[in-house]
Amino acid sequence: MYAPAEFTHRRNIDQIKTTDSLILALLIWQAKTGIESQRRFCECFNCLSHSHFNRRSRQLLQLIYQIRQEMNKKVDLNGKFLIIDSFPAPVCQPIRNYRAKIFGGYANIGYKATKKICFYGFKVHAIVSDDGYILDYVVTKASVHDARETVELIENTHPSNYYLLGDEGYLGKELHQQLKQMGYELWTPYRKNMTGAKKHNDHQLMAIRRTIESDFSLLTYYNAENNRARSLIGFQSRLEIAILAYNLAYCLERFN
Repeated sequence: MYAPAEFTHRRNIDQIKTTDSLILALLIWQAKTGIESQRRFCECFNCLSHSHFNRRSRQLLQLIYQIRQEMNKKVDLNGKFLIIDSFPAPVCQPIRNYRAKIFGGYANIGYKATKKICFYGFKVHAIVSDDGYILDYVVTKASVHDARETVELIENTHPSNYYLLGDEGYLGKELHQQLKQMGYELWTPYRKNMTGAKKHNDHQLMAIRRTIESDFSLLTYYNAENNRARSLIGFQSRLEIAILAYNLAYCLERFN
């Protein structure tokens, strides 16, 4: 339904024994069960080759992206606010941060403030509805500051909600002015030592913003953070599947 013609009529499509829909269903199942290793997942099925499954899953990347975009158009988001934040996607253990060569030139070392640790890998910047639907995301090097990707994220998404909630990482007059020129109002809590923090830090808005932290916890279960891919296309494919699986679960819970 969502697949482009060049994909559904690709060469030797009639000789494929395992359909694209079955591969897609298996990928979502893997994400839902929280199995990180694709090899271990394939071992559950005697007839499923790991190399074949891995190759086919990467071929489906364009289709997965298209399905997610079409879902965005159909989901009715009535909430007043949107939330922006980021989560880390490390590709190795912290002890290997300075020795890791994987994704050289694309990944680097960043800091995870919540756990006060450095990690080597990527950072995923996301925009989420106030009740938990993930609209879009951008992947950057781990060292990229949250505020740097906000404008691009908004430009790519074109959200109809004009009130954005962020954490202290989005403080700064320049970003607020940029978003205001685009027609968006950004609210962030003040740090405790800032003038007027007690009056400005609305506890209701802070509680709504924390919605995204619960969303990221679920995404971690779907292997969005523990991404074991060893190629860029594999990394993106697994991240897309994690977000699609999460959004499908959101839709089933909200609309059923």
